[in-house]
Amino acid sequence: IPVDSEHSAIHQCIKNPEYIRKLIITASGGPFRTKSIEEIQNATVQETLAHPRWDMGSKITVDSATLMNKGLEVIEAHQLFGVDYDNIDVVIHPQSIVHSAVEYKDGSVVAQIGLPSMHIPIQYALTYPERCEGIKTDSFSFSDIARLDFEEPNFEKFPCLKLAFEAGKKGGTYPAVLNAANEEAVYAFLAEKIKLSDIARIVEKALE
Repeated sequence: IPVDSEHSAIHQCIKNPEYIRKLIITASGGPFRTKSIEEIQNATVQETLAHPRWDMGSKITVDSATLMNKGLEVIEAHQLFGVDYDNIDVVIHPQSIVHSAVEYKDGSVVAQIGLPSMHIPIQYALTYPERCEGIKTDSFSFSDIARLDFEEPNFEKFPCLKLAFEAGKKGGTYPAVLNAANEEAVYAFLAEKIKLSDIARIVEKALE
């Protein structure tokens, strides 16, 4: 049973795998969703680690800022659920309430929603197929949320997402190289040896 929130959501939404049209993976957009390319290029480590929705470790928080985390999740979704890359979409959803969705061939879309807490998908995996009340299972209120926004990802601002799609489609060892090169680049950024925008360039060079 997948533990990551997006793949847990997809697992919960899949009832008839043979009728799947596409998977829809949501992304918060990270701290730089509304920033310019220049602002992203000059971002400090402190600015990069200031995620607006999720409280995570430093490495995954940087990946969220570059959207590399979403690219890796696309590759994982392809491997976990056997869906072609052309049938996996990424959509920016800043509220982080819709954790992912599945569209079926008849046009029906089934989404899993909830408050942004990793306690829920982790508990789902540990107690599956039962549903248990957990330590952070607050009741969900549609009226408190009020609105849900969605937008297309900007591949020019976030080239790591594009690189992940390309590596996944090429297959073989490309995804492994993508992941390893990204890890080393992220650690170099956290050590303030490179700029945030250098991460994508380093990964692209490794893939080439």
